[in-house]
Order: sequence, then structure tokens, then C-alpha cells
Amino acid sequence: MPSTTTPNVLLIMTDQHRADFTRGRGFPLDTMPFLDSLGRAGTVFGNAYTSAPLCVPARVSMLTGRFPSAHRVRQNSTGQHALYGDDLLDVLRAAGYRLGFAGKPHIHRGLDDFDAHRGPYMHDGGTARTADDQAFDAWLHDLDHAVHPEPTPFPLERQLPYRITSDAMDVIDELGEDDPFFCWVSFPEPHNPYQVPEPYFSLFDEDEIPERLAGPEALAGKGRTYRWLGDLIGTKRPGYDEAWRRYAANYCGMLRLIDDQLRRLVGHLGDRARDTVIAFVSDHGDFVGEYGLQRKGAGMSEFLMRIPFQLSGPGVRPGGVVAEPVSMVDLFPTLCELAGQDIPLGVQGRSLEPLLRGEPAPAEEFTSVYGELGFGGVPYDDDERPPLHFPYDGATFDELNTVTMSGGSRMVRAGRHKLVVDVDGNVELYDVEADPAELVDRAADPALATVRDELLVWLARWAIRAADDLPQGAYTSKTAPHNWRWARD
Repeated sequence: MPSTTTPNVLLIMTDQHRADFTRGRGFPLDTMPFLDSLGRAGTVFGNAYTSAPLCVPARVSMLTGRFPSAHRVRQNSTGQHALYGDDLLDVLRAAGYRLGFAGKPHIHRGLDDFDAHRGPYMHDGGTARTADDQAFDAWLHDLDHAVHPEPTPFPLERQLPYRITSDAMDVIDELGEDDPFFCWVSFPEPHNPYQVPEPYFSLFDEDEIPERLAGPEALAGKGRTYRWLGDLIGTKRPGYDEAWRRYAANYCGMLRLIDDQLRRLVGHLGDRARDTVIAFVSDHGDFVGEYGLQRKGAGMSEFLMRIPFQLSGPGVRPGGVVAEPVSMVDLFPTLCELAGQDIPLGVQGRSLEPLLRGEPAPAEEFTSVYGELGFGGVPYDDDERPPLHFPYDGATFDELNTVTMSGGSRMVRAGRHKLVVDVDGNVELYDVEADPAELVDRAADPALATVRDELLVWLARWAIRAADDLPQGAYTSKTAPHNWRWARD
């Protein structure tokens, strides 16, 4: 049953955040101790996945509870065309919440849809309160999403996470204490450009960075889009992979910088923290050097698809660890039930509220998880050079481009195995426990023929589930409690 209380909701989001880069998730370096402590005070979803490994489609999924094939936003430039019924803002406003936002939006709604807001910020700057802020933003822009080899020549206070945290504290104060509040705080980091000031630059030495699972030698076997992206980056920035440890060390330093700002933000809540659900999630992951790649843009590897996802606060048991696979589309229906509200029609995610209370996850409903990728159309061949939204000459590039994103792929994971099928009918099957870098495609392995068939059925079921229930017509479809469509009695 939904909670009878009306908690505040603090939703904290990072951008391009690898799920396995904290000590609480087994990483050898202590990058985010405060986030890990919040996880111990609440429930951590150890196998959480994005709906799509790119910003706007994933963020629209989070706020609407719908997969990209339903909300129709499949690239970062089409957020304004999202299709949905009621989203998270609609539900919470109708429930009496005051709505706040600070940071990077990159969604289908405007900032004016919030009662109090600060921003927008993007990866090269944002709301500048001082001339020093403006100078830092100009420096960040000129860095052109690269890896900076030295400490950032600006202090912590100029960094976007620090400024966004200050803005978020102002927003929370502006929302007041008479009504429950919802505040979404969205950090552009640890997304590129990869830069960090002292003391964070020196906090994680390059020699401490763990070995990657696969270097650029793996590109040849990873498929057309991986090779094309690797060639593109290598042509534009020759020798870039030689600095992959610096890139990873900067990335870890930025995680600790963000973590310190999380501590500052939660501390600002004071006594209100007891009445606040704190949800932490990212939109997608980052290669962090795997396959000799940076950022994202090719395929649906675990490095990109898995995300950090945890909740703490009222209605959430402490010390909970959920191993079953879940999706970011599950966050919206979960917050609906924590706020005592019904899940709107058109939501495809599953409420995790019973799992937060410690109830078991029904096997039929939580055996598998699903994701999508691709702008549509026909995939380009390796040797094609179509017009891009950036020049082929020069160092500037966008990994989410016409070539790497054309066509479409779908994935499903169940247990230790993961299946990916693309629009041309190519099938990939990986044992992600034995082969976490997904280097050995076992789709043709007779020993896994039964596994492949079972996952193809799961993929078909998810594709049917991701079909849109909107618009509502004269006939009323049957709904299930918690939107658990496959766990009916």
C-alpha cells in the first residue's frame, strides 16, 4: 500500500556516472564516502539500468516512467516532443508539493514549470553570479570537453557542483516549510570535460587507478559503431588514449568533489532531513577508458547501461540491498507510492516501494531489465562519412552523432546473461559475470542456445510492454498494483 505520510523528496542526479566507481560498489578507491553512507542508511539497487545511454531520452524516461519508444524522445535534440500523460511534476503538484530545481535540466519541461529554480547549467557553465564564475565558464568552454592534464586553475567555489549546491540550498529555502517540497538537483558532472581542482586533482594518483578490463585492442571485435567512434576520436585527438589514467583520475576526483557537495546539501536540510526521501540516480554511465573510448556513444555495454540508484528516508528500510535488476523508469512510480499517489496511466515502470520496505521482489516481475538505443533509420556502414552536426576537421566532436546512433538496438539482461539485438537482426549474447567487458559474443554457442531463446522471449515481452497505453480511449485496460504486470496472483 502507498505510504500515508507526505515526505519531502530530494532527487539528486549526476550525469555520465559509472555505477561501479564507489567503494560501496566494490571499487578500490574511496570516491564517494558520503553517498555510500546514504546508501547504508537506505536501500541500494545494485543492478540498476538506464532506459537509454544518452541524456535527454533517459531523463525524460525518469520523469515520465516511460521508455524512449513510448515517450518518443530518442535523441538529445527532441525533448520538446515528449509524449506522456502525467509526469512526476504533474503528480506531485496535484498532491500539494512545491516544486524546485537547480542545475542541468536537459528535459521536456521548462524551468518555469517549477515554483523555484536556478539555472540552467550545462557542461561548459551556467548561471554565473560573479565575474570569476564567468571566467571559469569561459575556460571550461575552451577546454572543449577534453581531459585537463593539470589541476584546474580555479578554486572549488567556481566549480559547477559547488555553485549548483548553493543554488539548491537557496531553492529549498525559497520553497518554505508550509508544504512538502520536491527539489531536483542535477549536476552536469562527472560528464566531460574531465577537469578538477586541488585538492581533488591529487587525491587519486594515476598509479592508483585500477587496470581497465579492455583497452583499444578490443575495438576490432566490438562492432561497427565502436570502431567508427574509436577512429573518429583518434583522428581528431591523436594519442588521446595515452592519458587514460589521468582521465580516470580526474573522473574519480570529480566524484569526490560531488560527494562533498552532497554532504553540504543534505546538511543544509537540518531537521527536515528526517522527513525527506533522498533519491540518488544518474542518467547513464561512462566508458572511463574501456575499449580506449571516452564518454559514451557506442553500444549498450554495462559501463554505459548500469547506473547508481539508491533511496533513503521515510518509508525506506536502512541497510537494504536489492540485487534484482531495476530501471530508472521505476523511479517515478516509486515516488508516486511513497507520496501516497496513484500511478498514472501510461507509466511503464514498476513501483519499487514494497522492495524499499523489505518485501521480496516477485521473481516473474523482477527477473529481467530492458533498455533501448538508437535514433532510428538505417545504420551507416564503416566507411561512410555523412554530414555531422560538427566538422570532421579539428578537435571538436560529439560521440552521440549521426553514425553511432543511427538504426536501433534493444537489450535485455536476466541473471548473468545479457542479450542485444539490433535493427539488422544481429544478436549478441554475453555472460557478464564471467566476461564483464563483453568481449566474447556467445550468441552462436550451442551450450547457451536455451539461454538465448529464453532471453529472446524476455526481449519480446518487454517490447510489448513498452508499447504505449496512451491515448486512453473508450475501453479501459486492466492495471496491476504497483504496475507489476507480470506478478499477478
